[in-house]
Amino acid sequence: MKLNITIDDGEIKIIAVKTPAPLADYQAAMAIADKPAKKHLGEAMLLSWYDEDRDFESPRHASECHLDSAIPGYVDYGINHGASLKIDIEGGRFVFFYLALENN
Repeated sequence: MKLNITIDDGEIKIIAVKTPAPLADYQAAMAIADKPAKKHLGEAMLLSWYDEDRDFESPRHASECHLDSAIPGYVDYGINHGASLKIDIEGGRFVFFYLALENN
């Protein structure tokens, strides 16, 4: 599968992934997201994520505290827990925030 990847360097590196065809599910998206995370961060931990298909986030219920906020809970959680990489697959359909576990 050939992917179109764009990278935006800022405080949190953002990698936008466009797939040639819609992915089957969250598991397929995670398999794709883990590869650039490893490439750019080395050993990394997934801090938070969002699956638009199921309207499901991790940590669970993080957005409940953000009902009146423009920032979803999973985004706030990732940023405030040290995420250095955001991988956005299919225009926000699947979003993953990663923390580097070693100095790169």
